[in-house]
Amino acid sequence: MTSTQRWPEKGWALLQLLLVVSFSRAEESVCRQRGDPEIPQISKDGDIILGGVFSFHSSWKVIQDAYMHKPLFNFRGIQYAQAMLFAIQEINNSTDLLPGISLGYKIYDVCGSIARALKAALALANGNEGLSAPSKAPCTRPAQVQAIMGETSSSPCMAISTVIGPFHIPLISHFATCACLSDKTKYPSFLRTIPSDYYQSRALAQLVKYFGWTWVGAIRSNNDYGNNGMAIFTETAQQLGICLEYSVSFFRTDPPDKMQKIIDIIKVSTSKVIVTFLSHMDIDMLIHELSLHNLTGYQWVGTEAWIFDSHTAAMDRHHILDGAIGLFIPKAHVSGMREFILDVKPLSSSSNELFTEFWETLFSCEFKQSKSSSRNQTDCTGHEDVTEVQNSFTDMSLMPIFYNVYKGVYAVAHALHNILRNDQQKIRFTTKEGDEVYFNANGDPAAKYEIINWQPTENGIVDFVTVGLYDASLPADKQLNLLNTSLIWAQNSPKVPLSVCSEKCPPGTRKVLQKGKPVCCYDCLRCAEGEISNTTDSVTCVRCDPEFWSNERRAACVKKEAEFLSYKEIMGALLTAASLFGTCMTAVVAYVFFRFRQTPIVRANNSELSFLLLFSLTLCFLCSLTFIGRPSEWSCMLRHTAFGITFVLCISCVLGKTIVVLMAFRATLPGSDVMKWFGPAQQKLSVLGFTLIQVIICILWLTISPPFPFKNFKEFKDKIILECALGSAIGFWSVLGYIGLLAMLCFILAFLARKLPDNFNEAKFITFSMLIFCAVWITFIPAYVSSPGKFSVAVEIFAILASSFGLLICIFVPKCYIILLKPEKNTKKNMMGKGTPKVAKAF
Repeated sequence: MTSTQRWPEKGWALLQLLLVVSFSRAEESVCRQRGDPEIPQISKDGDIILGGVFSFHSSWKVIQDAYMHKPLFNFRGIQYAQAMLFAIQEINNSTDLLPGISLGYKIYDVCGSIARALKAALALANGNEGLSAPSKAPCTRPAQVQAIMGETSSSPCMAISTVIGPFHIPLISHFATCACLSDKTKYPSFLRTIPSDYYQSRALAQLVKYFGWTWVGAIRSNNDYGNNGMAIFTETAQQLGICLEYSVSFFRTDPPDKMQKIIDIIKVSTSKVIVTFLSHMDIDMLIHELSLHNLTGYQWVGTEAWIFDSHTAAMDRHHILDGAIGLFIPKAHVSGMREFILDVKPLSSSSNELFTEFWETLFSCEFKQSKSSSRNQTDCTGHEDVTEVQNSFTDMSLMPIFYNVYKGVYAVAHALHNILRNDQQKIRFTTKEGDEVYFNANGDPAAKYEIINWQPTENGIVDFVTVGLYDASLPADKQLNLLNTSLIWAQNSPKVPLSVCSEKCPPGTRKVLQKGKPVCCYDCLRCAEGEISNTTDSVTCVRCDPEFWSNERRAACVKKEAEFLSYKEIMGALLTAASLFGTCMTAVVAYVFFRFRQTPIVRANNSELSFLLLFSLTLCFLCSLTFIGRPSEWSCMLRHTAFGITFVLCISCVLGKTIVVLMAFRATLPGSDVMKWFGPAQQKLSVLGFTLIQVIICILWLTISPPFPFKNFKEFKDKIILECALGSAIGFWSVLGYIGLLAMLCFILAFLARKLPDNFNEAKFITFSMLIFCAVWITFIPAYVSSPGKFSVAVEIFAILASSFGLLICIFVPKCYIILLKPEKNTKKNMMGKGTPKVAKAF
């Protein structure tokens, strides 16, 4: 058997145990002297007596007259009593339930007073017949009643249960909902046929959350019902992210200034939804005060105490509660009950005094025997037709509550029936209407509610429309079920009212709590760059993965744009064009030199080194192309090594030409034979040697830690820079350093040869070319380091091209100028010039 199945069994065991103790173990009961107990207003003898405590009158006459001008007589109490009598009559007429045993009853009017309720309960427990003389004999009488039906409110039930607990007499309430009454350690003899506020409070919180109301006000009755119910609602609301702007309480006997403070709080509040845990008398007083201040337009959320009460709806003449929504126990229909309740004439035989007062109040008339000359009212005949009266007595909107009274009486009857038959197995029963009745271990029934919406009609009458259901026995996500029915809201608006402290934070923002305010009050801050929030009311922003970036709305991560120097973009295309132009220009120069290779100017400038230099310059121009395009593993290794080797080859050739010039002029001195130590073979070997050193550096670099393609996420937030990581910085700067060393050596030697005879002084042009080369690469270092992304690559390409063009133009263009435009100067005589008789021999 599951725990769910054991709950009703335990509840029935509790009820049966209490009845057994009360019915058959009278010697253990505590008897008391009667003192001066109240007389039951309605009573009838029987084999077994059931007690009833209801309020036929109200104990708040002054407040009532001042605020609502309602009659002192409480018709609801009569309806509850009639429902009890109806159930007893059916049981007495039944041949299946308690056959041969008649149920009697004693029903007290407690006037809404806890003190009178306690006095009536004690009278029911001890009996109210007097003793002729004091007796020292122990009390052996059984308890006067076997169970007590009532009371309507939670506070009286708590008091009664505390007092009659030691008597083991069950108290079964039809309308006391306080969750505190489920505590069997405090109230072991209490049971009820209405669900506990433990479920109603949570259902209200779920209902408020369902409609998106996160900023609400709360008003409660300052009693056990209101305080306990609101405490559970507040706890659940906090768990669901609902905040209370204010939570106030009052009782109908409070002074006027207490009510005025509540009115002032409502006026200055910003919430548009008010959740109530108020009795029907307290809500009547509240709407009266609100109407005096014209406080309308609020969305009211109510409990079973008033949400289905037609009298409260009739009191709301200023339509303050229009559109209210709340919970009520499911509608019920009990065949024959309505007719029985309205047939009040049998009361006259049970309590003529009560019947007289009831009849006079119901028809606003007065019987002759009780008529006062000071009152101008019509005479009562006793034959008036109840069905022609429209008031709270003929209103059957609270039939589900009457049905609770009915089920409570039947629960007692079934328990007694089982006891008398020694049958402990039957733990449930089904009413004639097909409803299954049982109690759980706390003495509570199953929690089911209808969601009620106040929908005013054209004639001013409020329709209580069922718009949804709540079943606490279902899984949490299926408990609340709104029907496909249109709802009416405050001020007859078809739209759900908005009641929030702060508007929802859209995607792309996050919530930041406002200092000193509840968690529902917050500001919406936009997510930082690179962070997103893709849900409403997000409390945090999530950082995108490294390869992604936030879009403009900060609501989604989009893939970052991969940036590299491409042939397709303008800068890449221009650099490519410059590289190809340099290559073509070098080829043209090479062609010119080859075409005029036998001319003095070509021969005088060491044609082999010149052609080797032109070849290396061609490679320098072409190696710049390896820096353009998407970096790959091979291109990264090729670009730096090719650049390093070709430039060393180029500078080695220039260095060789410079040394040749210096050696050639030194050879003109008497007795000098230096040229034999630096002839063509030595020149080629020097170029090869200088270049081999760079090759060795590059091989070590590629072997130990080669360059590799790398995705740079740090340079730009919204872009991925595809670049070649150096691998070994030492390798890279060693390559550049070696090139710089050769360039400086070449520049120094060329500078020393700058004052040689003008006609043959190639050192001047080499000096200028090296000056440009050094200037370019000295400025390259800070520019390269400080340039972001693809611009650093462009700077390196620019340095390669600029230095290559500098060498090409400074060294070869002047010679091409003479070859092509000044052929008359391209003679051996002109090349020898004055003071250089042995120069030509060097070449």
